[in-house]
Amino acid sequence: QLIQDRTLALDLSDPAPPEVDVVLDRCVAHTRGGYALRVFEAWGVPTVNPSATVAICDDKVLMSLAFATAGVPALRTAVAFTVESALEVGERLGYPLIVKPVTGSWGRLLARANSPADLRAILEQKKALGGPQHGVFYLQEYVVKPGRDLRVFYVGGEVIAASYRNSAHWITNVARGAVSTTCPITDEIVAVTRLAARAVGAEIAGVDLVETPDGLKVIEINGGAEFKGLRGTTDVPIARVIVEHAISRAAVG
Repeated sequence: QLIQDRTLALDLSDPAPPEVDVVLDRCVAHTRGGYALRVFEAWGVPTVNPSATVAICDDKVLMSLAFATAGVPALRTAVAFTVESALEVGERLGYPLIVKPVTGSWGRLLARANSPADLRAILEQKKALGGPQHGVFYLQEYVVKPGRDLRVFYVGGEVIAASYRNSAHWITNVARGAVSTTCPITDEIVAVTRLAARAVGAEIAGVDLVETPDGLKVIEINGGAEFKGLRGTTDVPIARVIVEHAISRAAVG
């Protein structure tokens, strides 16, 4: 059964929840999806991914904390709440550095600061956008990519597919025009991907990796990852694998 979030209405006062065996979250409106998952979980319905995982993956600060706690090899990251404290972070991380929104996807609202002056201008503009999240400055080290990064898809403890995302631009999201090509799955890819997924409790995830002189590092993890580009690089039926995993988690009895 396909549940549309636009028409979904859940009676929180009704002690009799709908007859649902499992909920597979593929909602691109992450706030809506997160609330819906919490309701279904309160009713005893298994969800994939769990709402706690979705909350971590949708908040880059929480995600980075989870990586640090679990020892995931990830890019150096910091959070600041004023322009001046962010400039101090810039002195520690060095330039260029990347400014990202705390929540967001598809490579939107990313900026590269090549100098303290750039960083100040970017952050002042963010503040002018309004909204509390634009006053939380998430800063990440910049890595010179070899014209690509990796999107790795993880389902139920296994790495099922991987692709290179190729672009001349430093933003390598498929949504921003990157071209996906086949990437062989190595032991290192499997190990780093599993570590990242387990750090946030993900059952299904897309993990973005970057090649560095120190080995693969995690850029971020996506709990509701899309696989439009990846699908054309593999014979693995990704959608079927996802659905079969969800069915295996369905409530019995």
